[in-house]
Amino acid sequence: MMNDKKVLFSGMQATGTLTLGNYLGALKNWVTLSDEYECFYCVVDLHSITIRQDPAELRKRARNLLTLYIAAGLDPEKNCLYYQSHVSGHAELAWILNCFTYMGELNRMTQFKDKAQKHADNINAGLFTYPVLMAADILLFQSDVVPVGIDQMQHLEITRDIAQRFNNIYGDVFTIPEPYIGKTGAKIMSLQDPTKKMSKSDENPNSSIYLMDDPDAIIRKFKRAVTDSGKEIIYTEEKPGIKNLLDIYCTITQKTVDEAVKEFDGKGYGEFKLAVGETVADHLRPVQECFAQLSKDKAFIDGIIKENAEKANYFATKTLRKVQRKVGFPDRIR
Repeated sequence: MMNDKKVLFSGMQATGTLTLGNYLGALKNWVTLSDEYECFYCVVDLHSITIRQDPAELRKRARNLLTLYIAAGLDPEKNCLYYQSHVSGHAELAWILNCFTYMGELNRMTQFKDKAQKHADNINAGLFTYPVLMAADILLFQSDVVPVGIDQMQHLEITRDIAQRFNNIYGDVFTIPEPYIGKTGAKIMSLQDPTKKMSKSDENPNSSIYLMDDPDAIIRKFKRAVTDSGKEIIYTEEKPGIKNLLDIYCTITQKTVDEAVKEFDGKGYGEFKLAVGETVADHLRPVQECFAQLSKDKAFIDGIIKENAEKANYFATKTLRKVQRKVGFPDRIR
């Protein structure tokens, strides 16, 4: 789209507080991609309201998330960081794509089934058509690649299906996106139940490391982390607790698993967990300090919000106008 680079799109929901899993599994990897791709990273607030939100809290979390993007190393000059709700093309394209998506496809979405169980008192249409809005997010910028975890692969598959269906009718309108799966830190597990993914919605606060946790809280949570029977620090599926801690340690230190296992050979679980906790606390400290500084500079963040919304709208409008013309909407009189 620009500079002959391929386009990459992703985003995070403006709900809850980002965890170490969000950071190592996505945000930290995003920082390395801006030289290779033209990157659009949105603060996902349209999707957020499928669950009832406190308005003031949602606005606060959205701003904090965008600020965290920058604090974690995303350069707002190289990456387009914006609020999803500030680009009306997301919602406009989603409506059009709704008309090219089948009920049977949406009925097969496992995330809808999971969320419907968790929020049985609010199974709204937005929850059901969530994947169509996600497809609009991706296709709006003619995205070539989308960083996804295994749990989001189904949504990317339906995006591809919708895009191909539209293209088969109207010609080469949408780029068909491919998945981008990071090589490291793709899935960080809960500290209290290492068979489950670390989640910002987990009711047990000891299960997750939050990016704004102070060093004492981080180390305390790692000390309480569930390990496994035995004493050996080895990387195996039979020891999911130790395996998860090794994944975290290696992702941050860039050491190989073999190097880490050798480093802790003969040491006890207590010493190992303390070392991982201290490593995480030291790594997050600069991010936290930068976030605190940026949060004080209202004019700077406001400028980023305004400028990047304008940039995102420019490219979104190019796709949207093309789609509107293809489906037969009248041209705008200028």
